[in-house]
Amino acid sequence: MEGMAAVGIERLDRDVAGHLRRLGEVFVEIDGHDSGNTSWGVRIGDERWFVKYAPHAEGGMWLRSAKRFHSAVEHPAIVPLQSLVPVEDGGLAAVYEWVDGEILNDPLAPGGVHREERDSAYRRFRALPLDAILSALDKIFDAHLSVAAAGFVSVDFYDGCVIYDFANGGVSLVDLDMYWPGPYMLDTGRQYGSTRFMAPEEFRRGATIDERTTVFTLGRTAFVFLSEDLRGDPKRELWTADDALYEVAHRAIAPNPNDRWPTVEAFVTSWREAVAARAGG
Repeated sequence: MEGMAAVGIERLDRDVAGHLRRLGEVFVEIDGHDSGNTSWGVRIGDERWFVKYAPHAEGGMWLRSAKRFHSAVEHPAIVPLQSLVPVEDGGLAAVYEWVDGEILNDPLAPGGVHREERDSAYRRFRALPLDAILSALDKIFDAHLSVAAAGFVSVDFYDGCVIYDFANGGVSLVDLDMYWPGPYMLDTGRQYGSTRFMAPEEFRRGATIDERTTVFTLGRTAFVFLSEDLRGDPKRELWTADDALYEVAHRAIAPNPNDRWPTVEAFVTSWREAVAARAGG
């Protein structure tokens, strides 16, 4: 058995929070997200778990999608799904191992504040030395090499998917439930996601969503973390790294997918070459 099933949890009561408190110590509760999901950190014996509860059909659908994604994609930075646990009310709970660090953009997390606040995890991360930010970006990009190799494209990735451990520079990626096998045709007028990270085709019904869409998202990730503007304005004068890195990131966010790096691998290879040239090696 995996996940919480390993400690005897194969089904949860309707009162999910109460059930978890009877099993162990609930040390975190996160509620109020647009998804309608509620999440808890729970300690059972010597182990800590992150439990995400979806009370409605759509949320449950995405948690089942997460199972498909995590069955196909493994990477040290991607926190794996341990198990899906049914709830007596017809809902579903996803169980992950707990990871240390701070979510870079989640004001609903305990101690979290809006990303524009000076003491937010987002602002403190952006204030780190450039080498530390580049190292974190490399881990994010490397994880998406595994995503692309498995045939998936990024959906709804944003800075709220990134947990950063300020003590040791560790990066963990969470909440990748909506990542989807690609390419596919968008059958709605708008993809799920944060507009700061989304490609133009994600706002156009009938558009092709493929690896080049992931390239755009990764380019936007670079700008969100390396532009002086808090939303990641891509103007050159706001860029805090060197010209070579700017050119790699700027090509990644070309409005026309044909003008971007054709693959995640091509983007990451070019980015790493620019980082190495900057470091003199």
